[in-house]
Amino acid sequence: MTALRLLSASGAVSDAELNEVTGFTRPTAPLRSRVAYAAAHVVPVVWGDNTPGQPADIDWDSTLAFRRNVYSWGLGVADAMDTAQRNMGLDAAATRELVSRSAQVAREEGGSVVVGVNTDHVDETHISLDQVIDAYKSQLHFTEEQGAGPVLMASRHLARVAESADDYRRVYRSVLESATTPVVLHWLGTAFDPELEGYFGASDWQTASAVLLDIIAENPDKVAGVKMSLLNAESEISVRERLPEGVRMFTGDDFNYVSLIGDSGTGARPYSDALLGAFAAITPVASAAIQALDAGDAAAYQRILGPTEELSRQVFAAPTFYYKTGVAFLAWLNGHQPAFQMVGGLHSARSLPHLSRIVELANASLALENPELARERWHGMLRLNGVTL
Repeated sequence: MTALRLLSASGAVSDAELNEVTGFTRPTAPLRSRVAYAAAHVVPVVWGDNTPGQPADIDWDSTLAFRRNVYSWGLGVADAMDTAQRNMGLDAAATRELVSRSAQVAREEGGSVVVGVNTDHVDETHISLDQVIDAYKSQLHFTEEQGAGPVLMASRHLARVAESADDYRRVYRSVLESATTPVVLHWLGTAFDPELEGYFGASDWQTASAVLLDIIAENPDKVAGVKMSLLNAESEISVRERLPEGVRMFTGDDFNYVSLIGDSGTGARPYSDALLGAFAAITPVASAAIQALDAGDAAAYQRILGPTEELSRQVFAAPTFYYKTGVAFLAWLNGHQPAFQMVGGLHSARSLPHLSRIVELANASLALENPELARERWHGMLRLNGVTL
């Protein structure tokens, strides 16, 4: 067998058999049964000063080539969101350029792109509700000018200043009234960003979800969907079943997406669509699974996508906000970037044994697009770090 060397938390090494290249093929027609976006990361210039606190120095060729690859598999791209390291290395100027460049690539490829809209270009830590509204509108209007679909992200500024659920209603009402195209609302849980505790006016999801649904009910024509990233399937299904007709649920649950995207409910809304950082790590597998749904083969969908959930749980393991490291690591293993580096130096955020487990699970779930290349790169990384092969 071709051996893949693995490293445990104790420092012990073992071998696994390297799986062969999969038979996944790119779709020849648009995917039909689900709307799916891969939340994409950014690739830094290898020789750039991408140390903590420095402005992001982005390798635009590699970053945009990654998005073209996602489009080639029939998925859309969700850009300038938390997977792209917003608030964790991607500064405001780089975010603005990323939105503009990504929207252009979407037009060239005929792909669908949505991008994050936030208030994070404002340097001050504490601002008023009116300033939060103005900041949201500034990014919203820029996004609309670029021709990208807006994803209204959870704002740290709003979480700090809001004193009640009514403050959230006021801000979202004003921002949505100014939108010229329907937006996706993003509810990001504290596992991803602890500063968002109590978002929508409550710490428990039952109370907070009622506020979210009130906001949507006031502006049904301005909301295209909701992306829920609470890592809680129960909360997503509960909200999904109460959404107005025409408003999609985009799962952001990187722990439970297989059942949520499959038929996990009853009635008129039995499944979620997808907007996932995990799909950036497993794009060909995700595409093949949705192609199986398109063909009416639910068993094949489960067989293809099911094994990837354990991989995703490893990538998104606590502290969950460091999942970006696993996404970039897999992009490097799969040949989509020249080096395992990240803006803000975030490639150092996970241990070698953690990354080894990602390699093991990616191999088992057929998420290594070029297994020999992945093996070569991983073994080289082990050698560089003093592990004897």
